[in-house]
Order: sequence, then structure tokens, then C-alpha cells
Amino acid sequence: MFERILRWSLVAIAVAGLAAGGAAHAFGRPEWAGIAFTASTVPVIAGLVVSIIRDVLAGRIGVDAIALVSMSAAIVLGEPLAGAVVALMYSGGNVLEDIAVARAEHDLRALVDRAPRIAHRWHDDRIEDVAVADVAIGDRLMVRAGEIVPVDGVVETAIAVVDESALTGEPIPVSRRRGMAILSGSLNAGETFELSVTATAGESTYAGIVKLVTSAQTAKAPFVRLADRYALIFLPVSLAVAAAAWLASGDLIRALAVMVAATPCPLILAAPVAFIAGVAQAARSGILVKGGGKLEALARAHTVLFDKTGTLTVGGARLLSVEAAPGEDADTVLLLGASLEQASHHVLAHAIVEAGHARGLKLKVPERVRETMGSGLAGIIDGRRISAGSPDLILGSHAPPPWAARAIRRASWRSALIVLVAVDGRPIGALLLADELRADTPRAIRWLREAGIARMVMVTGDRAAAAQAIGAALDLDAVLADRVPSDKVDAVRSEQRLHPTI
Repeated sequence: MFERILRWSLVAIAVAGLAAGGAAHAFGRPEWAGIAFTASTVPVIAGLVVSIIRDVLAGRIGVDAIALVSMSAAIVLGEPLAGAVVALMYSGGNVLEDIAVARAEHDLRALVDRAPRIAHRWHDDRIEDVAVADVAIGDRLMVRAGEIVPVDGVVETAIAVVDESALTGEPIPVSRRRGMAILSGSLNAGETFELSVTATAGESTYAGIVKLVTSAQTAKAPFVRLADRYALIFLPVSLAVAAAAWLASGDLIRALAVMVAATPCPLILAAPVAFIAGVAQAARSGILVKGGGKLEALARAHTVLFDKTGTLTVGGARLLSVEAAPGEDADTVLLLGASLEQASHHVLAHAIVEAGHARGLKLKVPERVRETMGSGLAGIIDGRRISAGSPDLILGSHAPPPWAARAIRRASWRSALIVLVAVDGRPIGALLLADELRADTPRAIRWLREAGIARMVMVTGDRAAAAQAIGAALDLDAVLADRVPSDKVDAVRSEQRLHPTI
């Protein structure tokens, strides 16, 4: 904070000095103008001397030294205006960097603020609110509907429906049954459930994300500015050219002109400002960049590995087809299913309702709707009991009729979700919903090719048939399907051994 205040103070002094000097010139007082220009340059020189000493002690030397020589020579040779201009460029660039840093911090802070602060813990048959930091392994927590899961744990109730989009990008809520793990940072998209803690707040999944954000905010960019890489050559060459100009012309001011022109203020400032602005822009697009080294590594990349769902595809369900039972009408199946789903807030429900509207169906208002979170719902439409949900909910322990078995197999082949629709307990049809390719995915693949990426691979947990279809449509170099998370890690490591890999 002290350095930030100092930078703003220096740029304010530089601006004030130039303004005062300009006013003095306008009123015919050049001597006062010289004093104002000098007074605005000297503090910047002092600050730059301190910065250079720090760099030298750290074993670094950069082209900032040329700016120091230029400002100092301008003062000594009686050209304070030139020194004031260089001072403004240098100090102003540092302030621009501070502004970009502040923007990046603001964009990234939202994710940190989402971390839960309070947990509801069972204690002696009652619920008490405690700080998340006080939760211990083995504690039993209650997670209410709409709350963020505070720590990693396992489900202790029959079922929990959670939205893991903040962690995985998958927009469709998933069901977790008793004994299954749930990650902190997930949103409870269903009814209240109980959780047995398996990791403290500091060791949980969401804490890792928060640490990543914090490091992105505080880490110094490890890049080396292009001009700094050649500072040991650039500085003496500039001094030599300045000396040659002096000897050739006999005018010392010519040497000063060379040094002022050689002062690489744009090069001094461009890298940090571009890096921080890039981090801020990426954050607004949901991308966290851990540091400058990671950003620079992108330029060397040879191979890109893509996940499928939510990356190459939209990540949300779209109606793929309507499978009607013999003697039933597909529009009737969709009409009843979409009418009933109007009463649900589930992501799949929204997709089904939108599909009904898109087909021009006039949806009806359901009554006495009862929802089984994560499985489906039932209600009354035109005096008939309509149900829509998973095969387990609609069929129970009964074997599916032949048409339904075919629909279930087709959904499996296409990695689609299936919603059965029943009237008075009799299945009349099925709605198949699946992900679809993002509209901009082909363009993004083409741009990556043009940017120099030589190999593109899709790694997915989906079945080979569905994955190969997308891989062929995008002309990917390889498709690795049926991969569990550990297999995906192995695939990344294999590619990294060969080439720089994203």
C-alpha cells in the first residue's frame, strides 16, 4: 500500500510540475518553468534510484537505468522539460499498472467472497452455527437448500442433489446417495441433507480454489521484459551512440537527445501492463491465471487436451428426440411432459419446457405437483395423473416395455439423459436430452490451429461412439473416451512428456 501511494504521489508531482512549467512559459517566465520541471523530475529520479538499487542487490539489471541516465542528464544539461516528460512517462506507467492490478483484484475477489463462512453443525441433538474454520473431521453438518457446501464430506442422508458447476463446469445437477463424496463449493440444488466431514475447511476443495485466486492476486509476474533481456547490451550501446553523436556534432545536447530517444518507456511498461490487463480480462471470462510464467507458457504450447462436456459442448441439456410408445403421439408426450415440468426449477425441466415452446405447443397448468428432488415429479393435468422422471422413478421394479428399453439403450449410446413420461402410471413416451456442440467450437479449433497448436486431443468419460462423432466433426487428432479422472491425468502426463501441453 505504501508503494502504491508513493507511485500515485510521483505521477501527481510529475503532472503538477509539467502543468506549472507550462503555465510559467505561457506567462513569459522561463526560469520559473525550469524550476517547476526540475522539481517534478527529481522525486522520480530518487524513486528510480531506489528501485535500481533493489534490482542490483537481487542480481538484476534492466533498461530502467537508461531512464535514470536520461532524466539526470537532462537536469545537468539544463533541459529540464525533457527530464519532466520522461519522468511523467515512467511514473505514469507504474500507475497504469496499479490500476490494472486493482481491476484484476476486483474481478477475482468475487470467487473468494463466495466461500461459505458459517456451517450448521449437529451438537447434542441440536443444530449450532459455527465458523467454517472450526469444523473438524468427523463432524456432522446440515446443508440447507440453496446453500454452498462448506467442506468436503460424504452424504449421510438417502440422497443429495448438488450443482457442481462452480467446480466442474457441468451445469446439470447431480445426485449423490448415502456414502458418496461431495466437494466443498458445490451448491445444494435439492432438499436439506446431512454431511459427515472428511476434510477441514483449509484442506477442502474450495479452499484450494481460494488459494489459487489469492496467489494470482499477490504473485509477482516472473516474466522478463524483452528490453531487460538485452539490458547489458542495450545500455552500453545507447551510451556509445550518444557519445558518438556528441563527438560528431560537438554538441552535448545531441547526446542527451539520443538518450531520451533510447529511453524504452513503452518497453519498460508494456509487459507488466499487458500481463495484468490480460489476467483481468481472463478473470472476467472465468479463467484464473496463476502467474506470468503460466501465461508465457501458452506461447510455447504444442498440444491441447480438451474435456468434452461444457468445454467443446454447451454443457447444458437440449431435447434430442421424443420417443413415443406404440399408439401414442410424440407431441402429446412432449406437451404433457413440458406442462408438468413448468412446476420444477430443475435444469432439465427448463430444457423440456423450452422445447415445448419451440414446437409451438400450448402448455397446460399442472395441479397438486409433488417433486422428488433429483428424480422427477408428478401432478394432475386435465384430471389425469402425469409423472415425468427417471426410469427408476417411473418404472420402479418393473422391467421396461420394449419401446422404453430401446429408448434407454439409444440414450446410453448417445450419452443422453432420458425422462420417461407416464399417464396414470402407464409410460407413454420418453424425452431424450443431450449436450450439443458449442456454436463457436469449430472456430476456436481453427484459431488454435492458426496460432500454432499442432495436436488436439479430446479426453472424456463419455462412451467411444458419442466421443468419436464429436472428434470427427471437429477434425481432432485423437479421441480418448471412457476415461475416469485418473485416466485423464495419465493422458495429460503422457502428452507432457512429448511436448508443452495445455
